[in-house]
Amino acid sequence: MKKITTILLAALALAIPASAQVGKNIYKKYSDSEDIEAVYISPAMFRLIKKLPDMDFYDKNLNMTSAVKSLDGLYIIDSDNATVTESLRQDVEKLISNGSYELLMEAKEDGETVRICTCAKDDIITSFILLAVECEECDFICIEGKMSREQVEKLMAGE
Repeated sequence: MKKITTILLAALALAIPASAQVGKNIYKKYSDSEDIEAVYISPAMFRLIKKLPDMDFYDKNLNMTSAVKSLDGLYIIDSDNATVTESLRQDVEKLISNGSYELLMEAKEDGETVRICTCAKDDIITSFILLAVECEECDFICIEGKMSREQVEKLMAGE
């Protein structure tokens, strides 16, 4: 299951952006907690990245520049603290269940659950959340920005 999670994280983290306040609020709440690893990439960093030339993958003619240029921020929380994990899981599930998020994928194996959700306005994906929970461990990823569904479809098709 860890391999599946890693592959999904790599593919989707580059392909789909997310909404502004979701990641920021959760990051602020949990980033200073005990037994937490937290990463934040700011809009300023993405503005710097936007000035880079086109980026192609080695074995595919897949240009990631448009996807990276559409990102505004990235929040990652990794917890090994059982109390924080349960609280984080509840907060994210409450957020997802508010009706504005659509579940794209759910995978369950050997006690681990991975959920991927997006929120969209019209034809623009405005929020991407990945939540992976296994026993006392939890991974949360929120990517911020705006990307058209057409752009995501092209990335998924390898165009």
